[in-house]
Amino acid sequence: MPDLSAFPITARWPARHPDRLQLYSWPTPNGVKVSIALEELGLPYEPHAVNIGRDETWTPEFLSLNPNGKIPAIVDPDGPGGRPLGLFESGAILLYLAQKTGRLLPADPAAAYETTQWVFFQMAAVGPMFGQLGYFHKFAGREIDDKRPLGRYRDESKRLLGVLEARLAGRDWIMGEDYTIADIALLGWVRNLIGFYEARDLVGFDDLAHVPAWLERGLARPAVQRGLEIPARS
Repeated sequence: MPDLSAFPITARWPARHPDRLQLYSWPTPNGVKVSIALEELGLPYEPHAVNIGRDETWTPEFLSLNPNGKIPAIVDPDGPGGRPLGLFESGAILLYLAQKTGRLLPADPAAAYETTQWVFFQMAAVGPMFGQLGYFHKFAGREIDDKRPLGRYRDESKRLLGVLEARLAGRDWIMGEDYTIADIALLGWVRNLIGFYEARDLVGFDDLAHVPAWLERGLARPAVQRGLEIPARS
């Protein structure tokens, strides 16, 4: 049985199944990337709810695994060389899981790099811009009288949706016929933008053709539906 005692996070969130990959997360657009990928891959894992509303990511135990204090993070008892591996940053975890299993990432090196660039596109642009739009449109930022920040993030979010719209023309998935970690990285954020952030009309989502159809295809996948609810909110 693997010994995970070297990871202080397991003291606060004990592993009942230390032989399984340990997921520390919350069902946010970043968190569900990893739970969806794990569900798609069928890897045995044990989810732990890290309640961001209670600032649990800022506890010493969580910070011992991710000093940046953000979900998701994992501990894989069967990491490279058979040694346990702790990892944070959702994009890095997606790449790790895809490479570990040889799935959700093309075998062809050029196509694999092309897939990776779309994961980075989500990490560097879509996530930050959509998140700021949510803040200024729905949360505390909406009370700011100066609406220029809202306009800035609205326009940039619309532009990014346009990039996706162009990419998906003639394609079922970001990489064409193959569903990959690029789709997984983006699905939760687009869903959140028009749902939780209530920005559907603001960004003109229904004026698009390819992105809404892609989102519908993605949300219809059973693994996506399961992953969106993992871990259960405590």
